[in-house]
Amino acid sequence: MVNEEELKILMVEHSAEDADRVLQILVQGGFQTECLCVSTASALHDALMIRDWDVILSDYDLSQLSAEEILQAIRNQSLDIPLIIVSSHVGEEAAEHIMALGAYDFMMKSNLARLVPAIRRSLHEVGNYQRFITAQTALQKSEALFQAITSNLPGVVFQFLLSVNRKTCFPYVSDASETLLGLSPQKLMERPELFPELILPNDRESYHQLLITSAEQLSTWNWEGCIQVKGDSDIKWISLRATPRRMSDGTTLWDGIMINITRNKLAEREIARSREQLAELSSYLQKVKEQERARIAREIHDDIGGTLTAIKCELFPCMDTMARKPEFYQQKSKSIESLVDRVIDSTRRISLDLRPGILDCGIIAAVQWQAKEFSGRTSIACKVTCVNDEIALDSDLAIAVFRVFQETLTNISKHANASHVQVKLVELEGLILLEVTDNGCGITDIDMEKQASFGIRGMRERCQQLKGNFHISGDSERGTKVTILIPMGNLEYQSGHVVGLENEFRGPQQPGPIKKKKKVSRL
Repeated sequence: MVNEEELKILMVEHSAEDADRVLQILVQGGFQTECLCVSTASALHDALMIRDWDVILSDYDLSQLSAEEILQAIRNQSLDIPLIIVSSHVGEEAAEHIMALGAYDFMMKSNLARLVPAIRRSLHEVGNYQRFITAQTALQKSEALFQAITSNLPGVVFQFLLSVNRKTCFPYVSDASETLLGLSPQKLMERPELFPELILPNDRESYHQLLITSAEQLSTWNWEGCIQVKGDSDIKWISLRATPRRMSDGTTLWDGIMINITRNKLAEREIARSREQLAELSSYLQKVKEQERARIAREIHDDIGGTLTAIKCELFPCMDTMARKPEFYQQKSKSIESLVDRVIDSTRRISLDLRPGILDCGIIAAVQWQAKEFSGRTSIACKVTCVNDEIALDSDLAIAVFRVFQETLTNISKHANASHVQVKLVELEGLILLEVTDNGCGITDIDMEKQASFGIRGMRERCQQLKGNFHISGDSERGTKVTILIPMGNLEYQSGHVVGLENEFRGPQQPGPIKKKKKVSRL
């Protein structure tokens, strides 16, 4: 809207005398006018293009340009300029017709007393209309932005109202309710009682209690619970958070959001279950450690201690001053030598249980030795395939691989009912791959989930501590396969790659030449 003292007028008039009289009236009314007179359609079109006009004053029916054509030209260019008809002759029906088409006002040239007030009123209404259009555009932009935000939020944005008589409703619900709750926004706003019906019975009481507390104290409404969408077998965990405000009529209105937290809850449960399993495994390992200590102590006491006592008893008669025949001392020497051999054998056996000396010859030699010892003890054929001549591992990693291999063979001997075991030991791009496959009955998912399956848990934990992967699978026709893949250095490893790396070794391979084992000195 322009300053009131200035007025840009486009006048559609063929009479210069009438135009001057109109301008004099406007000047007397307090306007400083800027006027352009046109009388043809082309001139009107050019005038509308070059300037922004405050008002158009037009005769009703010129020979070359009618009032209807003027209105059409204004609409074609999407302009908001009031048209006031100032004519020397216009009938009542014609006046009604032109007003219905969009003219702002009309008056006779013989009576222009209303001209100045009509122009002022038209300018005021145009200004109000422009402000309305500006506000409406801003509102539309704001609504579009709000819809864009709510449609991309990971949850349902809502307004919830609780009346004084405890009736509830949803004044607003975002489109995400269809996905999360299985209810369209319109249906939930029409029937707000449908939402509490989705909540599982065990969580409904806490839902209503926290709602009432939030309304009474105007505190944040925080609730977590389970819902089940109609026709869906899965149960969802949702988190509801809303901020209340008291309205003038006493009702309470919440603005909030509901989010699906099922993944978080499942992750929390999995973490809790893992912690429980770790605690059980730790307790089991401590128990096994104490049992192993007790066994070693018992063997040292009963075996080595008993043998040493026997040696002392054999030596005792040789320490007196009694004269004896040489044959007596020779017999004692042979007996003591035999007892010493027993001590050496026992010491070697106990030491071998604690850490096999064969590991000093390398992991390949250790695995081959263990396979041979396993075959001799169980009569189960165990074939080892090693692509590499030698795999250099540090002590901790070599022991871990060897212990996993030992535990795998122990499980096969106890549970698999197998007749053949195939072992692959491969070094690949900084990773060591151990694959043990038997042709037994095949482990089942139930077997792997047993609470007492500490052997499998121990192997998995040992591999994870070394940033590796442990995978076990079973088939009733193909037996059981145990695969471990562990970085040999500081290489980071992602467990999902194990299948791809295994596939590289599924084809037939020729075992590389096996180095001769180093001779291990007997203790």
